Amino acid sequence: MGALQGIRVLDLSRVLAGPWCGQILADLGAEVIKIERPQVGDDTRMWGPPWMLDQQGKATRESGYYQCANRNKYSVAIDIATSEGQELIREIAKTSDVVIENYKASSLVKYGLDYATLSALNPNLVYCSITGFGQDGPRSAEPGYDFIIQGMSGLMSITGEADDVEGGGAQKVGVAVVDIQTGLYSTIAIQAALLARQHTGRGQYIDMSLLDVQVAALANQGMNYLTSGHAPKRMGNKHPNIVPYQTFKAQDKEFIIACGNDKQFKDLCIAIGYPELLENPNFLRNQDRVKHREELIPLLSAFFLKENAKKWVDAIHAYKVPVGIINSVEDALNEPQIQHRDMVVNIPHRLKPDFKVIGSPIKLSDTPVEYKHAPPQLGEHTSKILSRFKTHQELETLKAKGIIDLLQDPAA
Repeated sequence: MGALQGIRVLDLSRVLAGPWCGQILADLGAEVIKIERPQVGDDTRMWGPPWMLDQQGKATRESGYYQCANRNKYSVAIDIATSEGQELIREIAKTSDVVIENYKASSLVKYGLDYATLSALNPNLVYCSITGFGQDGPRSAEPGYDFIIQGMSGLMSITGEADDVEGGGAQKVGVAVVDIQTGLYSTIAIQAALLARQHTGRGQYIDMSLLDVQVAALANQGMNYLTSGHAPKRMGNKHPNIVPYQTFKAQDKEFIIACGNDKQFKDLCIAIGYPELLENPNFLRNQDRVKHREELIPLLSAFFLKENAKKWVDAIHAYKVPVGIINSVEDALNEPQIQHRDMVVNIPHRLKPDFKVIGSPIKLSDTPVEYKHAPPQLGEHTSKILSRFKTHQELETLKAKGIIDLLQDPAA
């Protein structure tokens, strides 16, 4: 049994932050019912190429983007703009423990799918709203996108090379990190609310904001500003508080050194055969290395150009100083450690039996994550879920009206 076995989640979200949260809950054993628009589905279904190839090598209309955040869910295609569709969703909500939605603030009120309406039907409901800016404040009515939030939150001001370096300038992170972090924080909040419900006997409302999350995730950089009064600057791959903690170029490629303390720096100098650095009092303590980084880093940079990256990494690793090669995504997914930890797993897909996905990083000893089914096709489970509430003939009538989509349902 999964850790969240018996928890039913009504997932009204799309794109990434909400679906990421829903996928984590599904991985942990919750039954997650994903509501999608008939004929169209989640926006990310069209965010390709790349498209999944079927067993014959032919491109499907299943995008890699959609598939990254929707495994273990049931896809139910309902038009929520219709009164009949809204009533269907309310029926599901009555038997659900959690609702996840990421519509603009207050926009579900007109559909009767807001927290006030659904909690009146089901007081036990934990209702999580995810928006760009939260449910209140001067920008609450605006849509929020990861890229915009990366800029507004200050994240891009500390990401990328400095302006005076070639190629310098503001840079977004290579994945939608704000969406992912918001999905993670939302998962924590939902589980906390479910735990609180055991004591209070009632659900509650959760207001999650992408902007709030990324400001919180500024972490040490945010506190560096509050502590010093000076806004952090872009430093590329350098660390603002630790030296050396950055990338270096060898003869063939770049690699990373992350010296977290003074002993590690001493061991680094010995490992690479450069003990002369330890004779300079400016390099012995981290606080001094930070102050004199413009003196130390050029010395190390010139020294590392003498050999290839593997030789340096092997030598430094032998002294247990944190060090690593910069992998491509392909290289990373083929790393022996990644393979050993089951971070690439097979979940048979209806169109591709040997379908693979990135695995969950959550390792629980008694209630491990299960991979029950692949990211669903649009409307794949409409009949399976709605037959709890409607007869077969009623479902066929709703289909004929365009309120639900059974076109790709296995029972059709």
